[in-house]
Amino acid sequence: MLGAFSLSVFPRWCRENQTMSSNLKNREVLLGVCGGIAAYKSADLCSKLVQLGAHVSVIMTESAHQFIGATTFEALTGRPVHSDAFKVKEHYQGEHIGLARRAQIAVIAPATAQTIARLAHGLADDLLSTTLLVSTAPLLIAPAMNCDMWDKPAVQRNVSQLKADGVHLVGPGEGWLSCGQVGAGRMAEPAEILQAMERLLS
Repeated sequence: MLGAFSLSVFPRWCRENQTMSSNLKNREVLLGVCGGIAAYKSADLCSKLVQLGAHVSVIMTESAHQFIGATTFEALTGRPVHSDAFKVKEHYQGEHIGLARRAQIAVIAPATAQTIARLAHGLADDLLSTTLLVSTAPLLIAPAMNCDMWDKPAVQRNVSQLKADGVHLVGPGEGWLSCGQVGAGRMAEPAEILQAMERLLS
């Protein structure tokens, strides 16, 4: 399975930039995956992180399971995927506590409007939002949604609040969307997300 995400698809800067490799090597990364068609890109991102030497723990929201299977991430990371705060797999003092303490950097890709709203308002109604409330690690989010949704004042208010709270954003990009529209809302490519993570860790 790992062979499907060959290093040959890395952009040249990623193969040549030794600083990036050393910044991610042996780092504990918390990867949040939300429910959106862009979730397939999360597997590519996860694979690239592992190939760079990062140790990746994945939290999937309930809706993410409708787009991609947990088995994919478990095969890539060699770790269990977490979704339910009440089904303990690793941390018996609470998954949200253990995962938050272990993470040196957290990234949500894709980050849906729902999750952005949860974070902006400090909600803790699923494992991902609860864990991120506990975490003190730098947080990077890669929004992905319909362009009309992205442009909504409520979404932009939530994004502005997150920026004010110190959350870092990468994307979204503009282009053709899965809904057939063209506009802003495409999740940043894995290479862009890796670059942003490198900058945060440096």
